[in-house]
Amino acid sequence: MSTFVIFLILIILVAFLLVVVIMVQNPKGGGLSSTFGGGGGGQQLGGVKKTTDFLDKSTWTLATILLLLILFSNISLFEGTGSNPVLNGDVPTTTLPTTNTAKDSIN
Repeated sequence: MSTFVIFLILIILVAFLLVVVIMVQNPKGGGLSSTFGGGGGGQQLGGVKKTTDFLDKSTWTLATILLLLILFSNISLFEGTGSNPVLNGDVPTTTLPTTNTAKDSIN
């Protein structure tokens, strides 16, 4: 299994976890944090503040991990081919076909 495939599997896994963590949050203060003690004022299972902090930190952590995995997968993609023309400075150029001008068609 190549390095790129491993990065691809990890990207899919982290993206799924990020979607789950975002969907658990509620922008109006509800969601999972209100389920764990938002109604009665008592501190249940760590309280609302700690649950919200955990979800917020996990969102940023997963987003950072996802970004790093995408960058590393891009590097590993060209590792298997032996060279990356953009990194080596050999940017491929395309030559346009020449068109016949009026002067060429007279001859």
